Amino acid sequence: MQKSIFIIAVALIALAGCRNQDQNLRADVEIPVSVEDIKLKSIEEFINTTGTAFPKGDIELKSKITAYYNLEQNPQTGKFWQLGDKVKAGALIARLEDKEYVNSIKLETNQLNLELTESELKKQESLYEKGGVTLKELKTASINYANAKTTVENAKLQLDKTRIVAPIDGVIIDLPYHTQTTQIESGSSIVKIMDYQVMYMDVQLPEKYISVIKPGQVVKLTNYTMPKDTLIGNISQLSPAINADTRTFKGNISINNPKLLLRPGMFVKADIITSHKDSVIVIPKSIILSRQRGKTVFIIDRGLAAEKIIETGLENVTDVEVRRGLAKNERLVTSGFETLSNRSKVKIIK
Repeated sequence: MQKSIFIIAVALIALAGCRNQDQNLRADVEIPVSVEDIKLKSIEEFINTTGTAFPKGDIELKSKITAYYNLEQNPQTGKFWQLGDKVKAGALIARLEDKEYVNSIKLETNQLNLELTESELKKQESLYEKGGVTLKELKTASINYANAKTTVENAKLQLDKTRIVAPIDGVIIDLPYHTQTTQIESGSSIVKIMDYQVMYMDVQLPEKYISVIKPGQVVKLTNYTMPKDTLIGNISQLSPAINADTRTFKGNISINNPKLLLRPGMFVKADIITSHKDSVIVIPKSIILSRQRGKTVFIIDRGLAAEKIIETGLENVTDVEVRRGLAKNERLVTSGFETLSNRSKVKIIK
């Protein structure tokens, strides 16, 4: 009996020794972690929305007379105008020729008549000052000059119909084909020009942001076709009314597109910047642990993990500002933190 008790006691002592050995082994395990030095950065808080981009200006030019069509050349390329060409306001796109129409306007005759009536008016003004003509005669000369001037201006307007001139800077987006020197009818489409150096986008914004989003706020815009480029825009208009069905309100975003990277009709992602701070501590949201005592991260202190309770401020999809709990140049654990506890031994692998 005593021998059995002795064997059991020895076994228990051996088991306890093994447990202590395992615990000591576990206590000596170094958990691999990655770290980075905390530096001051900037952070933006934004509201994300999407929409379709539209040009600020576009125009279609049509023939106002029946005449013979002549497409002009692009002075920059020496070739006939074509789709995608950039045009400046005042550029001649096409001429419409009709000699009978031009002759009926009688521009030269009307200009000669204008010169005669102007000369007669000056003569009457000089005589009136000397008492040589009556006021009625002077007024008659003035009326004749005004009528002649109006006739010339109308003639020039009629002649302008034979010249298809770009009224705005832009890009040719449509150029219907007409055979050179063939007759086209009045109302025929000649060219469509679009200016999309500045664009706009209508968006529907959730009701909860009506007191947060304001005109003038900066908007950053991206599209999958230009992953490395971000365009800058601004909130230009906001509706004060809430749509009762969708619980949203309407906003308008003006987009600066100087390099024409964004094309009309493209689907755009927009980040409306509502808050911005510079030179603050910013860390990834993904490394923050929620504990009973609050939000927690780990730093490295003398080769051991040190638990830090933090207070946060601005945040966005990926990052968050730390107002309290961390200091510049501390070594922040960015991976491997999931299994850490306060004063854990660590092995820095990056």
